[in-house]
Amino acid sequence: MTVNNALEQINLQIQWNRILSVVEEQAQVLVRTAFSTAAREAGDISAGVFDCDGRMLAQAVTGTPGHVNAMAASVGSFLEIFPLEKMEEGDVYVTNDPWKGTGHLNDFTVVTPTFRNGKAVAIFACTTHVVDVGGRGFGADGRQVYEEGLNIPIMPLAKKGKFSEIIFSIIRANVRNPVEVEGDLYSLASCNEVGGRRLVAMMDEFGMSSLEHLSNHIIETSKSGMLEEVKGLKFGKYKNSMRIDGFEKELDLVCEMTISETGIDLDFTGTSGTSSYGINVPVTYTEAYATFGVRCVVGSRVPNNAGSLSPVRIKAPSGCILNAPHPAAVTGRHVIGQMLPDVVLGCLNQVIPDRVPAEGTSCLWNPVLLGGHGLTEEDYGDAKPFAMNTFHSGGTGARPAKDGLDATAFPSGVKNTPIEVNETIAPLIFWKKEYRTDSGGPGVHRGGVGQVMEISHAQEAPFAINSMFDRVIHPPRGRNGGSSGKTGRIYLKSGQELMGKGRQSIPAGDRIIIEMPGGGGLGNAKDRDPKKVENDLLNELISESKAKEDYGYSS
Repeated sequence: MTVNNALEQINLQIQWNRILSVVEEQAQVLVRTAFSTAAREAGDISAGVFDCDGRMLAQAVTGTPGHVNAMAASVGSFLEIFPLEKMEEGDVYVTNDPWKGTGHLNDFTVVTPTFRNGKAVAIFACTTHVVDVGGRGFGADGRQVYEEGLNIPIMPLAKKGKFSEIIFSIIRANVRNPVEVEGDLYSLASCNEVGGRRLVAMMDEFGMSSLEHLSNHIIETSKSGMLEEVKGLKFGKYKNSMRIDGFEKELDLVCEMTISETGIDLDFTGTSGTSSYGINVPVTYTEAYATFGVRCVVGSRVPNNAGSLSPVRIKAPSGCILNAPHPAAVTGRHVIGQMLPDVVLGCLNQVIPDRVPAEGTSCLWNPVLLGGHGLTEEDYGDAKPFAMNTFHSGGTGARPAKDGLDATAFPSGVKNTPIEVNETIAPLIFWKKEYRTDSGGPGVHRGGVGQVMEISHAQEAPFAINSMFDRVIHPPRGRNGGSSGKTGRIYLKSGQELMGKGRQSIPAGDRIIIEMPGGGGLGNAKDRDPKKVENDLLNELISESKAKEDYGYSS
């Protein structure tokens, strides 16, 4: 390599690293300015920069795969309606269309062109989950998307720097938390604006008139790196299936993986058809989490962008629950979509068992709690109305060399919402939030444990929960000789069992108890290090009876 070529490579790598820092700052601006707990506390967001052709060049580490990887496709939908050459400086575009965004109406995606010296040089995009979009509220009871809330098609949120008061007026008139939703939209626009300023500053520093050369380098290098990783795998076809709870009936998720020199193809033919309720998945969300399942263990060190994503191709037949057509209800699409990494990893376990974790809780256990007139079976009286989406998680599957993570969101990556924050924004009391003993699946490496929460209304009023939980019937399975984790459970302190999905009432004076699943174990539990069993006993992650029964431990 010549000196000039070597210097060019160094410059390109520096510029690439700078872009990665730009999008991370973009994401942090969104987190720090957001109004809703989903963004501010849980980090349920995405942020990224795209070239003028709509190819994702970089994503922020902060954020979720469902948002990032779906957003990577959604920018193309924006450009189809508003080509870059028709965009102007100061323009901001928005949508929450599930099929052109990130899968359900609660997610708003904002796209902003960035200009340098009057010429468009890049596109910034970001997404966050807003607390409410009207309709039935954030829950899986809807039968069509029309029931699920306000749908904003791809349109300008601002033109030449002037925001549309008409759009904001419509939003304010249709949501239960107008201040939070409006604030989050301004936060989305702000973070793109900051990202654009930082990018232009970088381009000025390096004397770059466009990103074309850097863009091609990023895409080609990443694609090549991913394909090199694929070439290290055994070519062939591998099949896996997983039965999950569903809503009105149990569902089968079926995947056939084909590994070849051109990449990895995932075919979900054989998967159950669409549901009559709001757990259906638009295909962009399916692509997002199925691809992420591969990227967790294949090419995980290659930065996530259009190049590294391209060798993983997804096929989901129209009409199956993973490719639900409009106007299917889709609010709870994460319940199914977040199961896909486990299905995909089950295929990869047949190829690289030393790199694949056991199944985990997978889908988030987010109790959407509501109080107000008409939302409960009993009269709500004069109690303070509220709508709150709080983020919590069960345990992850055991890892090849380590135990699973306790009360941790995988694959979404969002954080648990602090109960102190929940109690500040809603008239609720969280009486208990603790690890759930014996929930992690036994194994050489134990599955991560879930958690237990106990909640009541602070004013002794009735309230409601929109349940969107899975792993209540079918537990996370262990791998390679490990045992399953414990299923989840939802019930009232008075004794009544509640369903895993659907809106349900908690009577005045009663409490709801939510027991979250634990992850599956890896390897034969009898081979677990006795010191680790002893430590689990000390931390009350397992009971003495289970230590003896599952691990053969005796003190």
